Amino acid sequence: MDPQLGNHGAARPDHEDMDLVNRSNAGDRAAFESIYRRYVDRIYGTSLRLTADRVEAEGLTQDTFVRAWFSLAGYSGQGSLGGWLARVAVNLWRDRFRSDKRRDRLQGQLTAELAAGPALPVDPRDRGGVIPLLTALDLEWAVAQLPPGARTVFVLHDVEGFKHREIGEMLGLATGTVKAHLHRARRLLRGMLADEREETHGS
Repeated sequence: MDPQLGNHGAARPDHEDMDLVNRSNAGDRAAFESIYRRYVDRIYGTSLRLTADRVEAEGLTQDTFVRAWFSLAGYSGQGSLGGWLARVAVNLWRDRFRSDKRRDRLQGQLTAELAAGPALPVDPRDRGGVIPLLTALDLEWAVAQLPPGARTVFVLHDVEGFKHREIGEMLGLATGTVKAHLHRARRLLRGMLADEREETHGS
């Protein structure tokens, strides 16, 4: 798995990161600017996958680093700094999502997507994610093509590493519904990857 796409709590902190964090917490703005330069591309990528909108992703990225500047003391060194920043971004997005209007709209999309597609029962053999099968460019393109609800569940689970229960709490969905959406997202991604390979080999 691409380390920039991995689970938000899996990696260990980097010694240079910890030095930058400690200096930032002491008020060193240059150190925080180094953190920004080191992780802005990753956070923008996460934001773009969640929002599928470049303008909104840019705003979420900037908001993430503003929030991080004021709350960096809360980073304890458990897990990677990049993962912690990604969690800040997801939490900001989730807070916006929790507004009634946006929540109702996305829940409506989720319901419509399940109703429009064929029944996809959760296959207990489908335990692996789809990310290892894709190159970084393939993933960015394919995830952007997913229906909004399926994309949201996929990004939160397979990209950011949240558990089914956590995603259900964020989106106001039953755990089984989250699993069904994830299963559908993986099926769609595998189909897109297979189609792309056929076109590549056939050309």
